[in-house]
Amino acid sequence: MTKQQLVEMIAEKAGLTKADAARALEATTESITEALKKGEKVALVGFGTFATSERKAKEGHNPRTGEKVEIPARTAVTFKVSSKLKEVVNK
Repeated sequence: MTKQQLVEMIAEKAGLTKADAARALEATTESITEALKKGEKVALVGFGTFATSERKAKEGHNPRTGEKVEIPARTAVTFKVSSKLKEVVNK
């Protein structure tokens, strides 16, 4: 599903114009992004939880050359699916 298809579905289900649905979707994704940048979790009951986790620096290797490469520490975004969503999808 593309973003445009999602906007159309939101507009239809919520009785909004496509422009209003697009603004609502944009505001939602921006809000989630801002919260994650602050290190906060975003829990959507019945859907899942967005969070961040710190990844330590580690040593890897280039698969082509075998040369050792230092992989820097970073912050990763994680998503844990709710049990309700898992149940619905796995039916």
